[in-house]
Amino acid sequence: MPLTAALSRALLLHTSGSAAPGSPPSLPWSAPVHREQTPADLVFLGGPVYTVDPARSWAGAVAVRDGRITAVGQDHDVRPLIGPGTEVVDLAGRLLLPGFQDAHVHPVLAGTTLRSCDLHQLETADAYVAAVADYAAARPEVAWITGGGWSMEAFPGGTPHRALLDAIGAVGDRPVALPNRDGHGLWVNSRALGIAGITADTPDPADGRIERDADGTPTGMLQEGAAELVLRHLPATTDEDFYQGLLAGQAYLHSYGITGWQDAAVGPAFGPGDVYGAYLRADREGTLTARVRAAQWWDRAGGLEQLPGFQDRRAEAERNGGRFRAGSVKIMLDGVAENHTAAMLEPYLDGCGCSSGNSGLDFVDPEKLGGYVAELDAAGFQVHFHALGDRAVRNALDAIEEAQRRNGDRGNRHHLAHLQVVHPDDVARFRSLGATANIQPLWACHEPQMDELTIPFLGERRAGWQYPFGSLLRAGAMLAAGSDWSVSTPDVMAGIHVAVNRTGEEDPNRVFGPEERIDLGSALAAYTAGTARVNHLDDVTGSIRPGTYADLVMLDRNPFDSPSQAIAETRVLRTYVQGDLVHAADATSN
Repeated sequence: MPLTAALSRALLLHTSGSAAPGSPPSLPWSAPVHREQTPADLVFLGGPVYTVDPARSWAGAVAVRDGRITAVGQDHDVRPLIGPGTEVVDLAGRLLLPGFQDAHVHPVLAGTTLRSCDLHQLETADAYVAAVADYAAARPEVAWITGGGWSMEAFPGGTPHRALLDAIGAVGDRPVALPNRDGHGLWVNSRALGIAGITADTPDPADGRIERDADGTPTGMLQEGAAELVLRHLPATTDEDFYQGLLAGQAYLHSYGITGWQDAAVGPAFGPGDVYGAYLRADREGTLTARVRAAQWWDRAGGLEQLPGFQDRRAEAERNGGRFRAGSVKIMLDGVAENHTAAMLEPYLDGCGCSSGNSGLDFVDPEKLGGYVAELDAAGFQVHFHALGDRAVRNALDAIEEAQRRNGDRGNRHHLAHLQVVHPDDVARFRSLGATANIQPLWACHEPQMDELTIPFLGERRAGWQYPFGSLLRAGAMLAAGSDWSVSTPDVMAGIHVAVNRTGEEDPNRVFGPEERIDLGSALAAYTAGTARVNHLDDVTGSIRPGTYADLVMLDRNPFDSPSQAIAETRVLRTYVQGDLVHAADATSN
């Protein structure tokens, strides 16, 4: 039985009993309490504790010594381990969980953006323009105005115009280059276009598109690979910039209870810059307080000549001996649905509901993909696919099948991220191939970007195939979960809220694909045990059981006791890594 299904069964047993939800003493115990006589360093009492351990889902108390869980049970089991130097935390009915882990995130780049012209918290075109003006006025010495995080839904058709940036007096003659939230588009001013030599005569690159006015003049919106025409001219981000960005991003993720993650873009071929050195430095200096697995970036213009470099970096990270590993490779197969670059089996529709003739882009030749994946698999690498459209999903599954045909199952735990559109014929293949569904739950709801820029161009039939979390779970697929921050918030409880309810802030009463909702226990498992498994850390993290690391998160309530519509209101009070407190909320937020 897959882990998520087992946890769903445990949750069903819990909620169908006569005791109130979150009442551990009334639950069956299928494993004995592990006892240690040496005093603990840290003890949690007054649970509930949701262990995400199929053998025993609920407990009330936990003891920690030397960074590891030494006992799990009820208060009377753990109290004897309290000594003169033991720190005792009274949960007082608030939920303790394994630390959350994000299966697809970009914290170094996001942290770097936090320190530049950050637009992520804003929502309108006017607010973006004002923020750029303020940033430019405050930093007259900056040669390029960079940062980003704007939302496509703030502009007609999802495409802002260069004229808005050109009119900002504080910018002057400086170029502006601002990626959108999903990183698949770049908004630039006329000065940036001029530096890059982009004119009406510039052809679209094979992997991107230059948006144009009616007369062919570039609008200042560059889609996918077209953004590289400008990005290659930006001043290089320094190693120190990336290091400080890592520390800022790490602190931000800890504030949401995240104790580990997989960075989905690490490598010299990744456009915004190579963050590998920042991780290596933090690991060596002891400032990396999270467990990180790097997905090394596959240069889609290259081939298997990249493999020795991947192997060298993997070995270097392992020699470091810390919390950083580099045993994955990220292959980006397609773009995104909103700009019609996600790879689809059938063409997108146009504004009139007719076939547009455009089925999106394949960033990697599907005829070569299976060979690439087979060689990576044989070399012991996990492959982390960006697969958003149904054609990209099928190509990724076909490649995994080819790898298994050549190599057998080598236990590398390949996974597919995003999965916006999955053809029903491919849902069952996840289980049969052992491929993990790496979901970003926050996107599975009605919002303007979905309702205005996606559904009309997919059509009703394919719109119903979006983010099929429930179907995947019922088919026995393993789930991991992530945020893709800075594309969207890394708030785990916000993501879980959407996974369980399929509703968003825009319209909390309008459910998006109700049959694809999943239960709270399965959603929590995806953000804990599921991602721990993907990161090859399930033997030491992802659940609360004796012997695992004390990577823990304490919430301000027990969401099992509240209506599902209130899940998003849950806040993180404390985050621990190996028993060390790495985040504590302000007293006012308790």
